[in-house]
Amino acid sequence: MTLFFLALAGFLSWIISTVSGGGGALLLTPAVGYLVGARAVAPVVTLTSLLGEPTRIYLFWKDKDIDWRVVCWYLPGATVGALFGAWVFATARAEWLQVVVALFLISTVWQYRFGERERSCPMRAWAFLPVGFVVAFFSGLIGATGPVLNPFYLNYGAIKERMIATKGVNSLAMHLVKIGTYTALDSLTGEYLLYGTAAGIAAAGANWVGKRWLERFSNRRFRQLAIAVMVASGATMLWTQRDTLREVWENSTGWGTMRGRRAGS
Repeated sequence: MTLFFLALAGFLSWIISTVSGGGGALLLTPAVGYLVGARAVAPVVTLTSLLGEPTRIYLFWKDKDIDWRVVCWYLPGATVGALFGAWVFATARAEWLQVVVALFLISTVWQYRFGERERSCPMRAWAFLPVGFVVAFFSGLIGATGPVLNPFYLNYGAIKERMIATKGVNSLAMHLVKIGTYTALDSLTGEYLLYGTAAGIAAAGANWVGKRWLERFSNRRFRQLAIAVMVASGATMLWTQRDTLREVWENSTGWGTMRGRRAGS
């Protein structure tokens, strides 16, 4: 039953991801954490993405939607960032980073005025080099940051098929580096491999359905949906880190100490 529910979660997450420019990995994260444990999230979600991306690239490659200029700038930074992030994953806690990423995602609803604004600031192709490093580092450390790239693609002018196709190539390379590092550091167990494969096969099939739906969307509708998924992903990340937020609140206000004293008395 665990494999079935992971496959179902992978399928639904990747349909949403295809029609909204990303977010499948982050939407899958709570399901993986609930079904197989928090420690499994990064390797399982990475393997799911690794299996799902080739189908997406194939579907959009035929229509020549990939922006190779962005790919050339993004990959060097993302390769180094993914390697570093996956290495740190083996030894570090990253809960507070998820909170930072979540707040950034939620803020996009104001940055783009609920989808009515096409860009929040200018974006050049070369800027994807440092962006790739930072996003890939976070991805290697916490498992998924897919929608975090969406504001940069929107500001660059890439939307709908162009965004999804270009992100697909970039993500595939990044996930290859991450999965290799997880394997080398013994973070990808046989059990995690099975879970990721089940979700990944379902995600690959979901790309076909999502692409058909995407063709019916206007640019404005796509932008609104992309922002909605970014906000939903951010809210989901905050919910999964509610214990961390509670701990920070209690330590900053002294509430935890007061409650402990009351319990002791």
